[in-house]
Amino acid sequence: MQSRLEQDIISTAESFTNNFSDKGNFDFSVQSLRKVDDILEELCEYEIDNDSLDSVSSMVGSYIFEVARRNYGGKYYWMQDREQPVLVTGEPEFSISIFAFDKVRGRIQNGKEDEISYYFDGYINAVEKGKETGYCATIV
Repeated sequence: MQSRLEQDIISTAESFTNNFSDKGNFDFSVQSLRKVDDILEELCEYEIDNDSLDSVSSMVGSYIFEVARRNYGGKYYWMQDREQPVLVTGEPEFSISIFAFDKVRGRIQNGKEDEISYYFDGYINAVEKGKETGYCATIV
């Protein structure tokens, strides 16, 4: 049974795929994150107020979360102190956590140095290491 948080993230991610279908094939594959980076690169050129930045971070972040969950598993938790969800993959054998909303915000504000594809590669490598060694980490 899905939690309310998981339902909200899934529906937001699916809204993203519908809203941006003209920008590429968002099929929840790892490769589709390159197109996400392209969209975020375009947004770097604009002055975005905090409400819009929160909205974009939530929508795009939900898509990134779902790419991770659908390809590598995991469970969503709400982090009250950060006012956003976290995806934790691998429990109880290992634990790899990501905060996608923060990453999207950073990508828009900082440009290519916070590239989503690079970030996600770090997540994949950590999951692989976790499967082998029981490694635990938060990917930032």
